[in-house]
Amino acid sequence: MNSKPSSPRVRELIRQGAQITVNARPEWLDELDRATLASSPAIAADPVLAAAISRTNRANLMYWSTANLRDPGAPVPANLGPEPLGIARDLVRRGLDAVALDAYRVGESVAWRRWMEIAFELTSDPVELHELLDVSSRSISAFIDATLAGIAAQIEVERDELTRGTYAERRQVVGLILDGAPISRQRAEARLGYPLNRPHTAAIIWTDTPDGDLRDLDRTADAFARAAGSARPLSILPSTASRWVWVAGAAAIDAGQLLRAIDQVPDVRVAIGRTLNGIEGFRRSHLDALTTQRMLARLSSAQPVAFFSDVQLVALITHDPQGADEFITQVLGLFESASAELRAAVLTFVNEQCNASRAAERLHTHRSTLLRRLARADQLLPRPLNETSVQVAVALEALRWRGNHTHSAR
Repeated sequence: MNSKPSSPRVRELIRQGAQITVNARPEWLDELDRATLASSPAIAADPVLAAAISRTNRANLMYWSTANLRDPGAPVPANLGPEPLGIARDLVRRGLDAVALDAYRVGESVAWRRWMEIAFELTSDPVELHELLDVSSRSISAFIDATLAGIAAQIEVERDELTRGTYAERRQVVGLILDGAPISRQRAEARLGYPLNRPHTAAIIWTDTPDGDLRDLDRTADAFARAAGSARPLSILPSTASRWVWVAGAAAIDAGQLLRAIDQVPDVRVAIGRTLNGIEGFRRSHLDALTTQRMLARLSSAQPVAFFSDVQLVALITHDPQGADEFITQVLGLFESASAELRAAVLTFVNEQCNASRAAERLHTHRSTLLRRLARADQLLPRPLNETSVQVAVALEALRWRGNHTHSAR
């Protein structure tokens, strides 16, 4: 940066601008995340990495802004806190390299455009504006350069650590299987210490709060294995905040047991694939779990446990979130904001082939009560339920998994 000190007036303008960015509006942060993730599809497709990038964006913005509140215009050292260094670890464990850091350059461009808007709001004096933009441009560029250099150095450290030992070998073998590479079953089994000629059920276990106790991920992996009746699961560490787990055997997962275990670790989530056979089943079950995880992240769902078999249709129709929202609103109309009790009545009725007696029995309610609820649903739906039962059921399933919806109509 230029060693010439900034003028007192420009220092005050930078301080005012930093105060604005410390309290950045949510839409600014959302724009920053969207642009950063759009530049790196590999990161955007991974909910854990995407969340980590979002946290790092906020950490970098806050770091630079608070530094300029303390000493406006002064050089800002690299941010080598837990967020950016955690990203280095996760990128390496995902098999990505420093090229992924180009996403931060996109974020820098977005942040700079916002900063210019702030600068033009703070002053219209051309001399002040020129100095303000010159000083802040140098500051932001130097800060990002130093931070990315620190992350790149940490990537090399992490890569060096992970290229040694059993962990790296197991991670490499799993990667080959997931990529469909021609590796023999016998060779893969010998290197994994895990049988591949059996049915497999895969799970992805992760947390949205990586600053918590990460041992909870391993405890949940153990709980998943117990719920599947397996004593020897295969567990891979793709990132600090997630685990990939497989259990061999055809036993059904005890969902109740798993949910009770998850209740003890509320920040941990589990996505579970189908039980499928052989080495291809090993791969497909993991891809099922990955599809389920991405759907939960896409819909901001608060559900702690999700089975692919329960969400396959929802995952398909919500691949385009905006289109899914439009479908839900078009099919449900006012019924979209109905109470959970009313929605459950309709969904159960449809699932019981529109048999009111069976639906009432499943709901543990009187048949006449159910009929009153169905009549109320017909008042709220754009079209009668008997004409749109399939579409309504699909929309309700999607709504059940979507986060941040409200219930008001009764």
